[in-house]
Amino acid sequence: MWKVLLPVAIGLVVVVLMFWHDAKGENLAQVWRGVRFTPLAVFCIFFAIVCMGIRDFGLTWRFRALTDRKLSWGQSWTVDMMCEFTNCVTPSAVGGSSLGPVYLNSEGVDFGRATTLMLTTLFMDELFFVLACPLVVLVTDSSDIFSSGGEDFSHGIKYTFWAVYAFIAAWTFLLFTGIIWKPDWIRHLLSKVASWRWLSRFSTSISSLGDNMVATSIELRSKPFRFWVEVFCGTALAWIARYFVVNALFLGFLPGTDRYQWIILARQFVIWVVLMVSPTPGGAGLSEWLFSNYYGDLVGTAGMALIMAIFWRLITYYLYLVIGVVIAPGWLKRYYARIHARRAAAVTVQDNVKNSQS
Repeated sequence: MWKVLLPVAIGLVVVVLMFWHDAKGENLAQVWRGVRFTPLAVFCIFFAIVCMGIRDFGLTWRFRALTDRKLSWGQSWTVDMMCEFTNCVTPSAVGGSSLGPVYLNSEGVDFGRATTLMLTTLFMDELFFVLACPLVVLVTDSSDIFSSGGEDFSHGIKYTFWAVYAFIAAWTFLLFTGIIWKPDWIRHLLSKVASWRWLSRFSTSISSLGDNMVATSIELRSKPFRFWVEVFCGTALAWIARYFVVNALFLGFLPGTDRYQWIILARQFVIWVVLMVSPTPGGAGLSEWLFSNYYGDLVGTAGMALIMAIFWRLITYYLYLVIGVVIAPGWLKRYYARIHARRAAAVTVQDNVKNSQS
């Protein structure tokens, strides 16, 4: 449990420090008293939570499609929640997909195939960003999507966005080559990399990645076009629904910004690309700082931006932290029970073999 609580505590400390720094000179108590929970605001908060529910439906649907509906809706939802919980307690660069094969395996999916499926989800997520981000930037004025929070901040987020996007595009091409187009090329390249002396401690993992890509390619090439459409639609639905949370909060707390709804949505693409390199658990601290600075020109005051950032993170981060803490003990109990059952079965088989030989 302490391994779970430690990154959460680190994230909370970062959040407090960032808020304390940004709140200097702001009377947050006065700003909070000025917040009006009108019927529209309450409805929009509820709608923001519904958007996250739609997001989870999209990811649950994707897990169902990936496993050819071998997993039930309940099992797929559990895998989604555990992946999201992992997102909350690990740096964004690690993400929930790192333990995805374990979660799928605990629901009865063979571990090798589970690794295959998680590589596919990773490819779909990256492909969505690679395709959607240029389209959004193309139809949005550059001054609307990048000019915010001062000149230094605007240049910084613009260059960071394109640098991370270039990395994502390269990584997506590598995944496409490795799991669909030419997996043997990637496996050969990875075997060369694994032979480097300074990477010898990771050689087994690197070689295993190459083998998994080849296995993934064999399975995915046999999938019909409908499979790819369904998986990508689940991915797109999940991300877009998550982005609409911010639109709902702006509409509820600052109804005068309704004409900026597209700009608010477009900036979400930039935020989530930048957050992919966050070193803090779940992007804690960096997310709130980005939100309050990036949307500051639309909010008006830093205090109100901080309060909206709190609501945003409560719905998209802390809610899943609570859900994960609730369901993780039960999942761990079932997982270790299955491990003990497999070990006991293996011991029984060995004893039977020895008895038959004697």
